[in-house]
Amino acid sequence: MSFVRSALTPRLDAVNPYTIFSEIIAGTAEASRVHEDDTAIAFMDIRPLTTGHVLVVPKQQYRTLAELPPEIGAHLFVVGQKVAAAVRASNPRVAGVNLFLADGTVAGQEIFHVHLHVIPRMIGDGFGLRARPSSPHRSELDRLAAEIAAALTRQ
Repeated sequence: MSFVRSALTPRLDAVNPYTIFSEIIAGTAEASRVHEDDTAIAFMDIRPLTTGHVLVVPKQQYRTLAELPPEIGAHLFVVGQKVAAAVRASNPRVAGVNLFLADGTVAGQEIFHVHLHVIPRMIGDGFGLRARPSSPHRSELDRLAAEIAAALTRQ
């Protein structure tokens, strides 16, 4: 989740659906597993943003959030909540947790198999969103809300 696209990062439209997660799920690649059930697996991120960073991954590959069935998404979040609670219980330094899901290259998605990041937060860990919030006028917020609400009714 470096937010910088490298030459090794697969494109969303790549023909090859392979991801390292496929090998982890199959048991042919190493992973430090935290949880596994019929639908999802959770394991330690090999490039953690903070100590204890865990990935929650559906066993079936869905490349984008749009492809992810709602019931699988709900299950990922339930597992993410449980993992977050376990991370907090296992380390007294953990003062909070971020749940993060990148959908698309521009959002920072590097592996095109939907996955939820469980990122433990410690005081002074240096991690955080760096974008500066804007202060749009209420009329702009109302306009955007109407556009999004209309798109929801078309789904």
